Amino acid sequence: MREPVELRRQRIMAVVESRGAVKVSVLAAELDVSVVTVRRDVEELTRAGRLRRGHGVARPLRDPAGTAAVPAAREGEPAGEGGAVALVVPERHSYLYETLHGARSVLEEAGIRIALHIAPQSAGAERPLVERALADGARGLLIAPRWRNALSEEQDYGWLADVEVPTVLMERRPRPGSALHALDSVCSDHWYGTHLAVEHLVALGHRRIVLAARHDSPTARTVRAAFAGIAAGRPEVEDWTVVLSSPDAVPGPGPDESGSGPGAPSVSGAHAPDLDLAALLRERGATAAVLHGDVDALMLVQRLAESGVQVPRDCSVVAYDDVVAALGGTPLTAVAPPKAEIGRAAAELLLHRLSGAAGAAGPVRRTQLLPELKVRGSARAITPATD
Repeated sequence: MREPVELRRQRIMAVVESRGAVKVSVLAAELDVSVVTVRRDVEELTRAGRLRRGHGVARPLRDPAGTAAVPAAREGEPAGEGGAVALVVPERHSYLYETLHGARSVLEEAGIRIALHIAPQSAGAERPLVERALADGARGLLIAPRWRNALSEEQDYGWLADVEVPTVLMERRPRPGSALHALDSVCSDHWYGTHLAVEHLVALGHRRIVLAARHDSPTARTVRAAFAGIAAGRPEVEDWTVVLSSPDAVPGPGPDESGSGPGAPSVSGAHAPDLDLAALLRERGATAAVLHGDVDALMLVQRLAESGVQVPRDCSVVAYDDVVAALGGTPLTAVAPPKAEIGRAAAELLLHRLSGAAGAAGPVRRTQLLPELKVRGSARAITPATD
């Protein structure tokens, strides 16, 4: 005899309320009915305001401990952003798009509606987007400001510190003592990533290393400063220098710190000339280079080949970012920051702040995740010279 629909839905409610989130496929197996049937039941219970649903998951309105769960947007709500989480990232930034997709996976799993805003490259572009999202009722904010220079970062401190919804910075770490020091943030430990690159090259016997890096983002500036400190502190490194990786790698108008290493260029905003990396390697007697970011790295490797310098035969290379480093004619060994994991961790922290659970308003969290080194063969050991 077929079980009455209402009884079956009561059983679904009992399982979900006792366990928390339960996969639809698990419910179907336990109730001995089809996944389609359970999915339809969960949809009806959600419409009635008795459950929440994510992608393939049924969730209680309150977690098993009795605290209120984050309310999900229900079908039939207005098309505006009320109840949504706003995600703000720069345009044309493939690195942060991976972070965005990591955050999206967590929010969608939780049944949270997402309002994505792409900030153009103009200075101060994020602020009007955030203000519009808040006016539309966004209840939380995940943001990765472009911050091409120190001035643009400072100009965001005042208004971003005053945002009145839970906010988490992604892949950004405000300067100590700034107005945003006490804002939740999740980012990569780029000092450690730079350490991995230098350690790999030193272990292969390289003693003269060039860093060709951008300088137009917080990540770029951290990598430059980290490389200078690490290389200067390694007795094995006989010579090192920092240069701009491409003419458009400067931070744009406004005051900023200059390059950290010997031979580093001024980066006050004027475009730098094209880097002749082959000539620089010859001038410094360098046998290895760390290149940030991936696109610049691939282009520089191409130019080296045009100049008769082969990677890794004549020069070992480690790229930094690992967005497209593996796709070059010579797949590049690369430092890979945990881009998607940064987004996931940031979204999980935001959900915690939004949950209303005990401790949700606890201390500020400044989380760092460690990059990895992906070895692909663009760096090789130095062959000792023979008499």
